[in-house]
Amino acid sequence: MILGSNSVRETHYDVLFVKEDASYEEIRASYRTAILNSHPDKLNSDHETGERFLRVHKAWEILSDPKSRTAYDSELRDLRQDVVASEDISLDDMIIEDACEVMELYYQCQCGDNFSVDSLELNQMGYTLMRDGTGIFVRTPDALPASIVLPCGSCSLLVRLMINPDIKVPIDGYL
Repeated sequence: MILGSNSVRETHYDVLFVKEDASYEEIRASYRTAILNSHPDKLNSDHETGERFLRVHKAWEILSDPKSRTAYDSELRDLRQDVVASEDISLDDMIIEDACEVMELYYQCQCGDNFSVDSLELNQMGYTLMRDGTGIFVRTPDALPASIVLPCGSCSLLVRLMINPDIKVPIDGYL
């Protein structure tokens, strides 16, 4: 998800439920499933279904063409870097709660609420939250540092979670 004017906006990757490093074949397969599941003629045609169908089709137009996908990916990177965050934080600043299949990460905001993201959301963005015997770390698609912007649950503040795949947070301190 990317941010625009302080609100979370779906990326074309989110619409098709694929990772940002997905192959053409993965994108095509996901598109076919999504278009069938959102086609207004197949479902009870309501306004929301029609909008979903159009978003799926637009995502396919952009992501199926190598030139437009490259331009789109570049735009996503620029948008993520241009967002003004109240502070930059790292994985070891987060409180990590293990809810069996899903790990949730929290960071307390000045207003008392939290900035949060869970392992499923990270996975949809192309990042994998991993646990081994000694710690927790985030795997990025290209093994390079990255960042995501998290909105507060209540106020308009944002933080940038800096993701460094070389950093491992000890389990003992959080679980």
